[in-house]
Amino acid sequence: VIFLGPPGTGKTHLSIALGVQAARRGYRVAFATATEWVMRLGEAKRTGKLADELERLGRVPLLVVDEVGYIPFDPEAASLFFSLISSRYERSSLIVSSNKSFSAWSEIFGDAVAVAAMVDRLVHHADIIVLKGDSYRLKDKQEEVMTAEDTR
Repeated sequence: VIFLGPPGTGKTHLSIALGVQAARRGYRVAFATATEWVMRLGEAKRTGKLADELERLGRVPLLVVDEVGYIPFDPEAASLFFSLISSRYERSSLIVSSNKSFSAWSEIFGDAVAVAAMVDRLVHHADIIVLKGDSYRLKDKQEEVMTAEDTR
């Protein structure tokens, strides 16, 4: 499952809800932001255990990768993220959330060819859900501002 949409539209909430439901049904689930997954894989690479870590993660039926696109990746991080996606392709499930459309992922990862290959693998068997609307976080703030303006 891939959730795309602007900040505050529920992508993380839905990702967590699906992960919780999978766990309730007896599946192992691991959740982290894209940056946290890359940091974890980077540490495994530095210690010479990247293949072992990818194999271990491959035994987790569902990985949730949150916040793809909030922070651009350097080339090594992009390569590690690609390795994660490729290692799970047609083997294990992913839930991915991003505030960027796929066409903007080249800005995040810096390599249009790698992005095309990664997106190709991600969308092949995925349900893509595009969320729209205003941020739920800002909704209450906007109401507070309107109320404050009305009291003047």
